[in-house]
Amino acid sequence: MALEQKVKYENDCDKEFASWVTSQTGGENLRHCIQCGICSATCPLSLYMDYTPRRLINLAREGFKKEVLSSFTIWLCASCYACRSECPKEIKVTDIMYMLKRKAIEEGVYPRRFPIPVLAREFSRMIFMFGRVNETLLVTDLFLRTNWFKFLSMTGLGFNLMRTGRMSLLPDSIKRKGELRKVLDAIESEEKKETVK
Repeated sequence: MALEQKVKYENDCDKEFASWVTSQTGGENLRHCIQCGICSATCPLSLYMDYTPRRLINLAREGFKKEVLSSFTIWLCASCYACRSECPKEIKVTDIMYMLKRKAIEEGVYPRRFPIPVLAREFSRMIFMFGRVNETLLVTDLFLRTNWFKFLSMTGLGFNLMRTGRMSLLPDSIKRKGELRKVLDAIESEEKKETVK
């Protein structure tokens, strides 16, 4: 039986990551967190998280990049904003969770075989390609990348949905995809400018 180190030291921190988090939109007040735990107490999903929101905020502001980006916590956030509405220091915990999700996808550090990051990435990709989401392609990509045994067990349901016209095999596309791509590119370049600040 191998012993696993549970103690984290300051040398394990990535101070650049901590600075990056606090420089992002939503992370400006992160240093003001008093670690009261109200975010964790109000979170309906904290019971299922590997790190409670309070602990994740502390890890992020100290620079524990690997632990933060590879945690399940950022993917389990339901965006209910209970933490944000109750925080005495008005820390935008939900916005920080979204920021960390984007960073995890960008760096490919999210938990493997966990469906939520795959779903988020494929959803965004389809919006960029077609302007809308095709459920058949989304579900197929999701199951093939996470749990293809589940995909095999769901094929009967999928065929029935296609046969009755409730699901389409071919993706629909909006008419002016070029305009949508320009808007999405502008948003992405604006986010990159904010990251550089």
